[in-house]
Amino acid sequence: MTDNWHTDRAEPLAVGPPRQKMTRRERARAERMRRRRRAGLVVALSMLVVVAVVAVFLGSRMWHSVFGGSSTDFAGDGVNDVVIQVHDGDSTTAIGQTLQDNNVVANVKTFVDAADGNSAISAIQPGFYKVRTEIPASSAVERLADPANRVGKLVIPEGRQLDDVRDVKTNAVTAGILTLISNASCVDLDGDRRCVPAEDLKNVASTATPLELGVPEWATDAVDAMGSDHRRLEGLIAPGTWNIDPSAPPQDILATLISTSAAQYEQSGLLTTATAIDMTPYEVLVVASLVQREATPEDFSKVARVIYNRLAERRTLEFDSTVNYPLDRIEVATTDGDRGQMTPWNTYVRPGLPATPICSPGGPALVAAEQPEPGDWLYFVTIDMQGTTLFTKEYEQHLANIELAIRNGVLDSAR
Repeated sequence: MTDNWHTDRAEPLAVGPPRQKMTRRERARAERMRRRRRAGLVVALSMLVVVAVVAVFLGSRMWHSVFGGSSTDFAGDGVNDVVIQVHDGDSTTAIGQTLQDNNVVANVKTFVDAADGNSAISAIQPGFYKVRTEIPASSAVERLADPANRVGKLVIPEGRQLDDVRDVKTNAVTAGILTLISNASCVDLDGDRRCVPAEDLKNVASTATPLELGVPEWATDAVDAMGSDHRRLEGLIAPGTWNIDPSAPPQDILATLISTSAAQYEQSGLLTTATAIDMTPYEVLVVASLVQREATPEDFSKVARVIYNRLAERRTLEFDSTVNYPLDRIEVATTDGDRGQMTPWNTYVRPGLPATPICSPGGPALVAAEQPEPGDWLYFVTIDMQGTTLFTKEYEQHLANIELAIRNGVLDSAR
């Protein structure tokens, strides 16, 4: 029997509907669709690549802008002089950002790296510094660390007045606050020396409104009462160390100094203390200026008491310092002619306090004006060249003290 196993094998079955034969037109249409899909895919991939490249490029630029790159730095000696400000509390990174913003360094990171470990930069004082644009980060560090490049530093000693004063005996001139501000504003930029003239400051002090000058509310009435006299601002700029912007206009410089001084006075308790002793803050400031000019620190509180005692008895103060003030001079003694001049400050002819302070009092003088020493003194006189001052309530004793001062050469016998 023949083995015919092939005839018994199962045939494969088709799955799904029977395939229909495509016409030539349908095959062409299908081919066009496939080509379009491939082209779309290529375009999409190309756009994705472009977006990725742009993102990497922009991200790199942003990174270098903020953090810099170790290989990016300026070279050479720079292009132009420029003044930048270091603010109180600025970190090295913040300083680097200021430098980058002013086109001094190429980026922040190069400056931070160059300043790493530099004690002068870590201890840098707030203020204004002259540097150059487009210099290497290491050069920027060197310039900021050099005290010679600090500009706009203003130091006002205690007891200075707005105008220069001349010592009658030595003929020496002591620079007033306006001159000190002018000197502090001077800066050499690319060989051109620029200063804010003292005369410009004086003109602004005379013409700008109290509001424009930053005058505190508690001093506005007294300032207004002086009209266009520039001395209306006397005493409103506190002694101390200041930073002024050499590029700022005169009005801005004065307004910054006055408003900041007012804040210091108020923080020291001037307003509350004035209320406690039944005076205005401005009157306390005037008293402090008299104390500053009339006494040495060890006698400040006693002189303050003499002032209050004489005011309480409605006596004229009769201070030579108030006679000399508008004359812009320093002199222990004054003449009968000097004392007879009618000015807003002369306490020989003017009852009560002078119209304004006669200088910028320091902290100790202010404390003495706020907390005078207890006593009944009405008179005092300096009797020797060492500054020894005698206080008394009795007029006859005061005359004897004056004679002692004359014998010691402190006062003129023709006084």
